[in-house]
Amino acid sequence: MRRLLLLRHAKTEKDGPTGRDRDRRLDERGHRDAQDIGAYMAQGGLVPNHAFVSTAVRTRQTWDIVAKEWPAAAVDHLDELYGAEPGALLGIVRAAVGDDPRTLLVIAHNPGLHEFALALAGSGNAAARQALQDNLPTSGLAVIDFATDDWGDVAFRRGRLERFVSPRLLKEGQDGA
Repeated sequence: MRRLLLLRHAKTEKDGPTGRDRDRRLDERGHRDAQDIGAYMAQGGLVPNHAFVSTAVRTRQTWDIVAKEWPAAAVDHLDELYGAEPGALLGIVRAAVGDDPRTLLVIAHNPGLHEFALALAGSGNAAARQALQDNLPTSGLAVIDFATDDWGDVAFRRGRLERFVSPRLLKEGQDGA
Protein backbone atom coordinates (compact mmCIF):
# COMPACT_ATOMS: atom_id res chain seq x y z
CA MET A 1 0.00 0.00 0.00
CA ARG A 2 1.04 3.57 -0.69
CA ARG A 3 -0.46 6.56 1.14
CA LEU A 4 -0.64 10.03 -0.39
CA LEU A 5 -1.21 13.05 1.84
CA LEU A 6 -2.39 16.13 -0.06
CA LEU A 7 -2.16 19.32 1.99
CA ARG A 8 -3.11 22.75 0.74
CA HIS A 9 -0.95 25.53 2.13
CA ALA A 10 -2.25 27.44 5.15
CA LYS A 11 -4.14 30.77 5.05
CA THR A 12 -2.16 33.70 3.64
CA GLU A 13 -2.02 37.44 3.52
CA LYS A 14 -3.82 39.00 0.56
CA ASP A 15 -0.68 40.50 -1.00
CA GLY A 16 2.97 39.54 -0.68
CA PRO A 17 5.67 42.07 0.14
CA THR A 18 6.75 42.16 -3.51
CA GLY A 19 3.25 42.04 -4.99
CA ARG A 20 4.01 38.62 -6.51
CA ASP A 21 1.65 35.78 -5.68
CA ARG A 22 4.56 33.40 -5.03
CA ASP A 23 5.76 35.69 -2.22
CA ARG A 24 2.54 35.71 -0.19
CA ARG A 25 3.19 34.69 3.43
CA LEU A 26 1.06 32.96 6.02
CA ASP A 27 -1.11 35.21 8.13
CA GLU A 28 -1.73 34.70 11.86
CA ARG A 29 -4.59 32.27 11.26
CA GLY A 30 -2.44 30.37 8.78
CA HIS A 31 0.24 29.82 11.40
CA ARG A 32 -2.34 28.51 13.90
CA ASP A 33 -4.07 26.28 11.34
CA ALA A 34 -0.77 24.77 10.15
CA GLN A 35 0.16 23.98 13.76
CA ASP A 36 -3.23 22.34 14.31
CA ILE A 37 -3.00 20.21 11.15
CA GLY A 38 0.60 19.23 11.92
CA ALA A 39 -0.42 18.13 15.42
CA TYR A 40 -3.40 16.23 14.01
CA MET A 41 -1.15 14.46 11.54
CA ALA A 42 1.32 13.49 14.27
CA GLN A 43 -1.40 12.25 16.63
CA GLY A 44 -3.08 10.27 13.85
CA GLY A 45 0.10 8.62 12.58
CA LEU A 46 -0.11 10.54 9.29
CA VAL A 47 3.62 11.08 9.10
CA PRO A 48 5.26 11.18 5.67
CA ASN A 49 8.53 9.52 4.72
CA HIS A 50 9.03 12.11 2.01
CA ALA A 51 7.47 15.45 1.05
CA PHE A 52 7.19 17.39 -2.17
CA VAL A 53 6.61 21.08 -1.42
CA SER A 54 5.99 23.96 -3.80
CA THR A 55 8.65 26.67 -3.75
CA ALA A 56 6.09 29.43 -3.01
CA VAL A 57 6.71 31.16 0.31
CA ARG A 58 3.37 30.06 1.80
CA THR A 59 3.93 26.37 1.06
CA ARG A 60 7.47 26.42 2.44
CA GLN A 61 6.19 28.14 5.60
CA THR A 62 3.40 25.56 5.92
CA TRP A 63 5.98 22.77 5.62
CA ASP A 64 8.23 24.37 8.25
CA ILE A 65 5.34 24.48 10.71
CA VAL A 66 3.81 21.03 10.14
CA ALA A 67 7.19 19.29 9.98
CA LYS A 68 7.96 20.40 13.56
CA GLU A 69 5.31 17.96 14.75
CA TRP A 70 7.03 14.78 13.58
CA PRO A 71 10.49 13.38 12.86
CA ALA A 72 12.22 14.89 9.88
CA ALA A 73 11.08 13.56 6.55
CA ALA A 74 13.06 14.03 3.38
CA VAL A 75 11.79 17.05 1.45
CA ASP A 76 12.10 18.29 -2.12
CA HIS A 77 11.01 21.83 -2.97
CA LEU A 78 9.65 21.72 -6.52
CA ASP A 79 8.95 24.75 -8.72
CA GLU A 80 6.64 22.65 -10.88
CA LEU A 81 4.11 22.27 -8.03
CA TYR A 82 3.21 25.96 -8.27
CA GLY A 83 0.06 26.16 -10.39
CA ALA A 84 0.24 22.48 -11.36
CA GLU A 85 -2.79 20.84 -12.94
CA PRO A 86 -3.90 17.29 -11.98
CA GLY A 87 -2.01 15.61 -14.84
CA ALA A 88 1.25 17.28 -13.87
CA LEU A 89 0.68 16.44 -10.20
CA LEU A 90 0.11 12.80 -11.13
CA GLY A 91 3.43 12.77 -12.99
CA ILE A 92 5.22 14.24 -9.98
CA VAL A 93 3.73 11.63 -7.62
CA ARG A 94 4.54 8.77 -10.00
CA ALA A 95 8.16 9.95 -10.00
CA ALA A 96 8.42 9.31 -6.24
CA VAL A 97 10.33 6.10 -6.81
CA GLY A 98 13.81 7.30 -5.81
CA ASP A 99 13.62 6.52 -2.11
CA ASP A 100 10.23 4.79 -2.54
CA PRO A 101 8.37 6.38 0.39
CA ARG A 102 5.41 4.46 1.75
CA THR A 103 3.77 7.76 2.70
CA LEU A 104 4.23 10.82 0.51
CA LEU A 105 3.12 14.36 1.38
CA VAL A 106 2.45 16.98 -1.29
CA ILE A 107 1.97 20.60 -0.20
CA ALA A 108 0.68 22.70 -3.06
CA HIS A 109 -2.06 25.00 -4.34
CA ASN A 110 -5.64 25.15 -5.56
CA PRO A 111 -7.31 24.75 -7.91
CA GLY A 112 -4.97 21.99 -9.13
CA LEU A 113 -4.55 20.23 -5.78
CA HIS A 114 -8.30 20.08 -5.16
CA GLU A 115 -8.97 18.78 -8.66
CA PHE A 116 -6.17 16.23 -8.21
CA ALA A 117 -7.66 14.92 -4.95
CA LEU A 118 -11.08 14.56 -6.57
CA ALA A 119 -9.62 12.80 -9.61
CA LEU A 120 -7.67 10.29 -7.51
CA ALA A 121 -10.44 9.31 -5.09
CA GLY A 122 -12.45 6.62 -6.84
CA SER A 123 -13.77 5.22 -3.57
CA GLY A 124 -13.53 5.66 0.18
CA ASN A 125 -15.14 7.37 3.12
CA ALA A 126 -18.49 8.72 1.85
CA ALA A 127 -18.68 11.63 4.30
CA ALA A 128 -15.11 12.63 3.52
CA ARG A 129 -15.76 12.43 -0.22
CA GLN A 130 -18.82 14.66 0.15
CA ALA A 131 -16.92 17.22 2.27
CA LEU A 132 -13.99 17.27 -0.18
CA GLN A 133 -16.32 17.66 -3.15
CA ASP A 134 -17.04 21.28 -2.25
CA ASN A 135 -13.54 22.56 -1.55
CA LEU A 136 -10.01 21.83 -0.40
CA PRO A 137 -9.64 24.79 1.97
CA THR A 138 -6.40 26.23 3.24
CA SER A 139 -4.73 23.69 5.57
CA GLY A 140 -7.14 21.06 4.24
CA LEU A 141 -5.71 17.53 4.24
CA ALA A 142 -6.84 14.66 2.00
CA VAL A 143 -5.48 11.19 2.83
CA ILE A 144 -5.66 8.83 -0.15
CA ASP A 145 -4.57 5.19 -0.08
CA PHE A 146 -3.56 3.11 -3.10
CA ALA A 147 -3.52 -0.69 -3.23
CA THR A 148 -0.07 -0.84 -4.82
CA ASP A 149 3.56 -1.01 -3.82
CA ASP A 150 4.68 1.12 -6.76
CA TRP A 151 4.10 4.88 -7.07
CA GLY A 152 4.23 4.38 -10.83
CA ASP A 153 0.89 2.53 -10.60
CA VAL A 154 -0.95 5.43 -8.98
CA ALA A 155 -3.75 6.53 -11.29
CA PHE A 156 -6.91 8.60 -11.38
CA ARG A 157 -9.91 6.92 -9.72
CA ARG A 158 -7.72 4.17 -8.22
CA GLY A 159 -7.34 5.80 -4.81
CA ARG A 160 -9.43 5.31 -1.70
CA LEU A 161 -10.10 8.53 0.23
CA GLU A 162 -9.34 7.42 3.76
CA ARG A 163 -10.10 10.81 5.31
CA PHE A 164 -10.44 14.51 4.70
CA VAL A 165 -9.93 17.07 7.43
CA SER A 166 -9.57 20.82 7.73
CA PRO A 167 -9.03 23.18 10.67
CA ARG A 168 -12.74 24.05 10.59
CA LEU A 169 -13.77 20.37 10.74
CA LEU A 170 -11.36 19.81 13.63
CA LYS A 171 -12.91 22.74 15.53
CA GLU A 172 -16.35 21.26 14.92
CA GLY A 173 -15.15 17.97 16.41
CA GLN A 174 -15.09 16.10 13.11
CA ASP A 175 -11.76 14.32 12.58
CA GLY A 176 -12.42 13.30 9.01
CA ALA A 177 -12.05 9.58 9.66
